[in-house]
Amino acid sequence: MANTDVSRASLEALSARLDEVEGYLHIDDRRAEARRLEEQSAQPNFWNDADAASNVMAQLTRAREDIAAIDNARAKLDDALAAFELAEEMDEEELLEEAGQLLGELEADLGELELASWFTGEFDHGDAIVTVTPGQGGLEAQDWCEMLFRMYLRYCDRRGWKVTVNDAPAGEAIGLDRAMFTVSGHNAYGMLRAEQGVHRLVRISPTDAKKRRQTTFAGVEVLPVLPDDVEVDINPDDLRIDVFHSHGHGGQGVNTTDSAVRITHLPTGIVVTCQNERSQLQNKAFAMNVLRSKLFEMELERRAAEMDELRGPKHDIAWGNQIRSYVLYPYQMVKDLRTGVERGNVDSVLSDGDLDEFVVGYHRWSVGEAKA
Repeated sequence: MANTDVSRASLEALSARLDEVEGYLHIDDRRAEARRLEEQSAQPNFWNDADAASNVMAQLTRAREDIAAIDNARAKLDDALAAFELAEEMDEEELLEEAGQLLGELEADLGELELASWFTGEFDHGDAIVTVTPGQGGLEAQDWCEMLFRMYLRYCDRRGWKVTVNDAPAGEAIGLDRAMFTVSGHNAYGMLRAEQGVHRLVRISPTDAKKRRQTTFAGVEVLPVLPDDVEVDINPDDLRIDVFHSHGHGGQGVNTTDSAVRITHLPTGIVVTCQNERSQLQNKAFAMNVLRSKLFEMELERRAAEMDELRGPKHDIAWGNQIRSYVLYPYQMVKDLRTGVERGNVDSVLSDGDLDEFVVGYHRWSVGEAKA
């Protein structure tokens, strides 16, 4: 849809926003980084270490994506300015409409770029490991776990991210006992860490003959996929590794051999299970990667807790760790308790995965909290 409010002032305002985003993204540094990585990838022995080479190529891809996004935005701005100036000179309505169309596209592009500029964490631009776990509510919680799992699959699809399901065993009668999946895509971890916390569902119970209202909880954990060069010290003597038969969900074909792997980290009690890969070695490798991420995150949380103790106690923003409520009865609403963002169309969120308003709202709120 064309922007009918196109003017020289609006184009100049967008130009200023684009300049700010280039600064936030350190685009000159990104160009230098891309040149360095391109030179590295052109070395004759580059692919001798396949894992290291893949990591370099992933970094190069992300750098090129950032540069291309800025270059495309700059080109749209130049085209919009040219169309607007010609429209003024020739008094041509079609050119003015073209300028308005480009202006609208550029505003949307800048919104995405500004969001990316908020991601300053070391792993924000990389992939994520998401785990959904049923909480209070028994069988209902397992059903809620599956509902959230499918919501996130739809959200990832909307954003063009690749999803690999690593573990999703069926619940006792309905739903899922848990769901763990890897999301691969630009800014996946940065975006999805907005979802970490407790999610609350209020609805008429589908399993209760008396049709009573039921409140159910599920927890969502979001971890970064750690690059290979991040060191996490894991003593093999601290691990208990169990293997068992894989069992799929929803008719999924799996191996009948002992390919599933469960790793228990004895000092912390962390348990990681993976059964959706085709071999025991693949399942073990993925489970170890998840364990690395969990231990790394635990160490970061320990350090943050030490800093919080020095700063003084923090006050909870909402009820405990709960971040969002999904109410299906007696009214319909999805509300984020941190940001106040709410939506009356529950189906668009749960069925269609339309989460951007909540995710962007969280990051906008988070940036404001950091500045406060």
